[in-house]
Amino acid sequence: MKKIAVFASGSGSNFQAILDVVRTGELAADISLLVCDKPGALAIDRARADRVPSFVFQAKDYLSKEEYEKAILAELKRYDVEFIVLAGYMRLLGPTLLTAYQGRIINIHPSLLPAFPGKDAIGKALAAKAKWSGVTIHFVDEGMDTGPIIVQERVKLEAKETRESLQRKIQRIEHKLYPEILQMLLTQGDVIDDKKTRAY
Repeated sequence: MKKIAVFASGSGSNFQAILDVVRTGELAADISLLVCDKPGALAIDRARADRVPSFVFQAKDYLSKEEYEKAILAELKRYDVEFIVLAGYMRLLGPTLLTAYQGRIINIHPSLLPAFPGKDAIGKALAAKAKWSGVTIHFVDEGMDTGPIIVQERVKLEAKETRESLQRKIQRIEHKLYPEILQMLLTQGDVIDDKKTRAY
């Protein structure tokens, strides 16, 4: 069973979805660590409730990205973490973590990349009057949501779509798809190569 770390910055809804399937045995993984850059984030409470160790930091307390990533890396090594799962972590990763975990870091993003990378993808899709949005799971590189795509699922935006209704649609997919893909990667160790996009 591989040891994973989840990185989050906010409420941790995807973190909770992963916790839930680990608890039921649907996901064969050991969540060894939560890394969070926002003291007071709900994700920390979720970790505490499930007795998952947390490393909480603030970037402003370090001289550079390299310095705080070295601190993160030390914690990852302490817990023998083998795989990193980004779940609403709002910072670009730098060379320190990317080099140490090359090919073993994935992210989930609430749009059909390359459309609407970065923050507030849901708001951007609504503002652009997009007909489709969805979810992308991808490997992480040094760019802003630019890593190789593993899988995508799409949702249709209705005429009266709101931020809340679209977020609910996207989160329903995220909470099912992320654990499913993580299980495949942890057990098979390869990239999904058909890259099919499923529509809802």
